[in-house]
Amino acid sequence: MAIRAPNGTERTTVRVAVADTQAERYEGLSGTAPLDDGEGLLFVHDRESTHAYVMRGMQYPLDIVFVADNGTVTRIHHASLPPAGAGGGDLTRYRGYGRFVLEVPRGYTNRTGVAPGDQVRVPERYR
Repeated sequence: MAIRAPNGTERTTVRVAVADTQAERYEGLSGTAPLDDGEGLLFVHDRESTHAYVMRGMQYPLDIVFVADNGTVTRIHHASLPPAGAGGGDLTRYRGYGRFVLEVPRGYTNRTGVAPGDQVRVPERYR
């Protein structure tokens, strides 16, 4: 997936796996090996709405990028690992508005300049 600045300049390309079922979205990247720069997981929701993501079972921090149905980046969170033993209601909820959520290694959006207002080219089959 290409991510472009509002002027059309390509900021980066991310190779993504896709989570488009409820079970896949719930599991997310929990318990997986760390992502490399340029790798991510794209969560596809049925509709655009406010969504909340948590770092349940994560072994590494992430950038959580919320993307509107039209591909516009609406919000980015730089999510830390939860404290040891945290779970359920103790987990920080990272909220944002969109239909898609892209998770990439923490700091990747800073290194590539990705920011709210940028455009994500979501594969057509998920639109």
